[in-house]
Amino acid sequence: MLLRPVTVDDVPALMPIFLDAEASRLTGSHDDGIPDEGRIRAWYDSRREQDDRLDLAVVEQVTGNVIGEAVLSEWDPRNESCSFRICLVPGTYGCGLGTEATRLIVGYGFEELGLHRIALEVYAFNPRARRAYEKVGFVAEGVLRDALLWEGERVDATVMSILAPEWSRHGGRPQTAGHASD
Repeated sequence: MLLRPVTVDDVPALMPIFLDAEASRLTGSHDDGIPDEGRIRAWYDSRREQDDRLDLAVVEQVTGNVIGEAVLSEWDPRNESCSFRICLVPGTYGCGLGTEATRLIVGYGFEELGLHRIALEVYAFNPRARRAYEKVGFVAEGVLRDALLWEGERVDATVMSILAPEWSRHGGRPQTAGHASD
């Protein structure tokens, strides 16, 4: 697995994310109709002009296929913090790829960017993502009640974060920290 900056050439590989109803639900992205590939290309092309975010393509090293995106956004240099999100293309869920990509980008955030805190929100109907974040060391901080209105239902979001001292203790593997098998 490797992460690299997203380019407009990655849009065809990422389009399944924008076309998938389940991906929209898990990310709380309300359907605006059929996604316009040209508009999506323009949006990704504008990412390199943003200095408060890092948009990376998640790439399977063996195949070279782009299987998703991982993003550090809302970078706050004064507080050494940012937000994180990840989305994989349908068909790649449940294989540990999201956990691996999360470890890579979080490690980069702490070790290369000098961040102190990385935070995210995960909706209550996405327990698989929450487990992946916990495997990397994210800790639940609280609940944003009724944070999303999805198809007439109110859904809570859990705020989670990981801090640099935690990362330096376990390197994204809290369940094995301090064991000889590390």
